[in-house]
Amino acid sequence: MPSGNMSVSIVMPVYNEREYVTKVIDRVVATGIPDELVVIDDFSKDGTRDVLKGLESGWSEKGVKLKLLMHDRNQGKGAALRTGFAHVTGDITIIQDADFEYDPTDYPKLLQPILDGKADVVYGSRFIGGESHRVLFFWHSVGNKVLTFFSNMLTNLNLTDMETGYKAFRTEVLKGIRIESDRFGFEPEITAKVARKKCQIYETSVSYAGRTYDEGKKINWKDGVAAFWHIIKFNLLR
Repeated sequence: MPSGNMSVSIVMPVYNEREYVTKVIDRVVATGIPDELVVIDDFSKDGTRDVLKGLESGWSEKGVKLKLLMHDRNQGKGAALRTGFAHVTGDITIIQDADFEYDPTDYPKLLQPILDGKADVVYGSRFIGGESHRVLFFWHSVGNKVLTFFSNMLTNLNLTDMETGYKAFRTEVLKGIRIESDRFGFEPEITAKVARKKCQIYETSVSYAGRTYDEGKKINWKDGVAAFWHIIKFNLLR
């Protein structure tokens, strides 16, 4: 999918994804969409850093600019994204996790509303449309919907999936927002802040292949509880 005159940056936070990260990066590059890939290793301890350094040495043939950034201590997904956003140069920024839960072939759907001049921000929803989904945890699904409902009450948005990991932004929007959350509070924080800025927000359906904890899933019930606090903090206490 051509991106017209707009360049695309992918920001990929990584923590302990030795088994998956190279394959995910290959999928991202294979779409032919990104001009730039910004990878932030959040102090992985399983050999991921060595994999990334090895990948960097042979990167010149990929045709995509690579920025590999290394945290010197583990800080969390939000902190990794904050680091990545500070280094992007593309006109549009897409967040990509370093696993197979989200499919890079969905990039065109995330990009199109921005390319058409309709949107500043696009959320890839797991709960609308007819895309395929791996059947997994009932209570995770309930938790996501409750958090989205609570967030919508305070932002006056009608999102179906506030917690989605697939979000695309006009980069100038991101550059005008200071991210404070270090962990998974990023999702309610960014939602509150783009709503407050009166950004034009669109949703599109995306496929989803959630993974189990044995397969490396990191978010847990404590992050769900913390998300309620972040929704209150960034909507009512500002």
